[in-house]
Amino acid sequence: MHNAFRKAPTRTTVDSDDVLEMNMKRTHGYKVVDVFTRRPLLGNPVAVVLDVQDLKTDQMQAIANWTNLSETTFVLPPTVAGADYRLRIFTPRSELPFAGHPTLGSAHAVLESGFVTARQEGRLIQECGMGLVEVTVEERSDGRQLAFSLPTATINSLTAEDTEVLETILGCKLDAGTAPGVVNVGPIWVVARLRDAAAVLGLHPDLARLAEFERRLGVTGLTVFGAHQHGDADIEVRTFAPSCGVNEDPVCGSGNGSVAAFQWARGLLPPAGSSYQATQGRLVGRDGRVEVHISADGQVRVGGACITCLEGSLSL
Repeated sequence: MHNAFRKAPTRTTVDSDDVLEMNMKRTHGYKVVDVFTRRPLLGNPVAVVLDVQDLKTDQMQAIANWTNLSETTFVLPPTVAGADYRLRIFTPRSELPFAGHPTLGSAHAVLESGFVTARQEGRLIQECGMGLVEVTVEERSDGRQLAFSLPTATINSLTAEDTEVLETILGCKLDAGTAPGVVNVGPIWVVARLRDAAAVLGLHPDLARLAEFERRLGVTGLTVFGAHQHGDADIEVRTFAPSCGVNEDPVCGSGNGSVAAFQWARGLLPPAGSSYQATQGRLVGRDGRVEVHISADGQVRVGGACITCLEGSLSL
């Protein structure tokens, strides 16, 4: 009779330091913050990963792709004098030099976690790819309100040919009296005015063609706006960025800031300065409220409330 047997497994010598390295997970504080709302599950969520000095760029990009939110941010110690913290901002596909709702949501997260404290005058200074961005912190009776100063905008007109292409992509005519523009505030938005808020809410853009359009122009995406005839908000805004992996951004801070800078440049706002409220996100199940202020010299501030919906740790 033949006796079968199992071959003993080969033993491998493993250094104790290697075992320690394999078993040791690095954890980072992690929050998901809804921005431009005081109610959970509305507004625009941003994932915030705290104190990430050990993470490399490709790891940050992988995490941003994994969260699958429009933006994920990573908080680091500042590298320049005068800043309170450094922020890196990623979409699922690429890094941004600046973005609006991630700036506010991250400021909320670092204050809430104690990573930094607001200065005596109620402000924070954020370091990001665009440089230093001021965030003001106002404690109101209904909760904390944050606002950022929009980086200086560079505005160029969209060509007549590209305007025609854009109208075909959107399936509607743009406002005849207001030529669309390309607004660069770090993210680069094509900004277009429609006849009213109803036209904005009725859009069904061809997202595949829009992504090609964005890549050809080298822009982040498209932001459209139109005036409300009734209600407590002044304009409705929608933002699309399919080339960045974000078909429709629920509530976009830099997009709203770009709309304000665009309106100022086109003479659509009072020259002495203006404040207004924008709504955004209802077609994707959100109800974002954005407060915008433009000073007499054209400086734009974009503000809103924030609320943390998820808090824990990220293990890598």
